[in-house]
Amino acid sequence: MSAATSNPQAPVVELAPFRGGRRWVVGGGAAGLVFLILTFIGMAVSPREAFYSYLVAFAYWCGIAMASVILLMIFHATHARWMTVLRRPVEVMAASVAIFLLLFIPLAIGMKHIYIWVDPPADLGREALRLLAHKRPYLNPTGFVVRAVAYLLVATFLSWRLYGWSLRQDKTGEVALTQRQRNLGAGGLPFIGIAISFAAFDWLMSLNPTWFSTVYGVYFFSGSLVASLSLLAIVTGMGRARNVFGGHMTDEHTHSVGKLMLAFTCFWTYIAFSQLLLIWIAGLPEETPFYITRFGAGWAWVGALLIFGHFFLPFAALLSRSLKRNPFRLGVVAGWILLIHYVDIFWLVMPSLHPEGFSLHWTNVTAFLGVGLVAIAFAVSRLRGRFAIPVKDPYLADSFRYRP
Repeated sequence: MSAATSNPQAPVVELAPFRGGRRWVVGGGAAGLVFLILTFIGMAVSPREAFYSYLVAFAYWCGIAMASVILLMIFHATHARWMTVLRRPVEVMAASVAIFLLLFIPLAIGMKHIYIWVDPPADLGREALRLLAHKRPYLNPTGFVVRAVAYLLVATFLSWRLYGWSLRQDKTGEVALTQRQRNLGAGGLPFIGIAISFAAFDWLMSLNPTWFSTVYGVYFFSGSLVASLSLLAIVTGMGRARNVFGGHMTDEHTHSVGKLMLAFTCFWTYIAFSQLLLIWIAGLPEETPFYITRFGAGWAWVGALLIFGHFFLPFAALLSRSLKRNPFRLGVVAGWILLIHYVDIFWLVMPSLHPEGFSLHWTNVTAFLGVGLVAIAFAVSRLRGRFAIPVKDPYLADSFRYRP
C-alpha cells in the first residue's frame, strides 16, 4: 500500500542524533591519507605494480558503494518496510560513492600503466592490433574518463537524492517524501544497473581488451552486492551492540540480512558458473584465454579458494538459522565474505599483470587500506549529526514490529 493511500503516522522515537564515529572520521581518514601517500610513492617507484594494486582497491570499495546504491533503491522499489530501521546505514554506504570521483583521479593519470589498449605495443600481434583498432572508438583514454565520471555521477545523484529526501523527512515528517523515494528507487534502477555493469566492462574487463563476456558486469555486481550486505551486517551488528538504533533493531532484522547474504551468495555462484560453463563449452580461442591463465599452475589454487571460500563455506554457514540471528556470528561470516571478495577482485585483475602466477606487492596493502579508510571516514562523516534511523518515516512502526 502506498504512502499516499494509507497515510500512516510515524511513531514517536526518542533518539538523539548520532555523535559517535569521530575516531573513524578523524583517525581513519588520516590513516587512509597516509596509506594513499605511500601508494602514490609506490606509483613513482614501481608504477605497474602500484597502479594495479590501486585498481584492485578502487574496484573493491567503489563496487561496494555502487552496490549499496542498488540495494537502497531495491528496498524503496519493493516498498520494503522491514528494513526501515536499518535504512540509514545503507544510505550512508551508498552516499560514500561521491568520494570515488576524487579517488578515480589516480586511475585516470596512470591508465597507460594498466591498460594495454592505451598505447598498444607493436609486437602485440597483427590480429590483436586489428581488434584494438576496431574498438578504438570506445576504448580510448578520453572516453574512458568521461564514462567513468558519468557512472559515478549517476550513482552519486541517485544516492544523495534519496538520502537528502530521507534527512528532510526526519525534520518535516512529510509522508509524500516516502513515495518520492519509492518512485526514484524504481525509476533509477535501470540507470544504476547500466552504470555498474559498464563500469565493470571499462575498469576490469578491458584489462583483457580482446576478451569479452556479456555477463561480466552482472558477475561484478553480484559479488559487490554480497560484500555490501556483509558490510551492512557488520555495521548494524556493531551499531546494535552500542545501542545506536535505540534498541529497535531485533534478531528478525539480523535474520533477514543474513537471508539476503545467503541468496546473493547463491546468485554470485550461479553467474560465475554460467560464465565459466558457456565459455569453456564453446571453446572459442578469443574467449578461453581468460580462464586458461587463471586456471594455470600459478593461479589455479586461487580459483579453487574462490570455489570453496566464496560459495561452499558461506553457503553452509548461512544455512544455519541460529547463526543468521546472532549478530556476532553473522558478522564473522560477513568478515570472511568481505575478505574473499577482495580475493575475487584480485583474481580478476592481477593475472593481467602476472600471468605466470600469484604475486603480492606491498602496495596491495597500502592501496586497500588507503582507499577503504578514506571511503569509510567519508561515509561516517555523512552520518554524524543525523539520526541513525529515519525517525519520521511513516513505516518505521511496521519495521519495529517486523516478524518474517
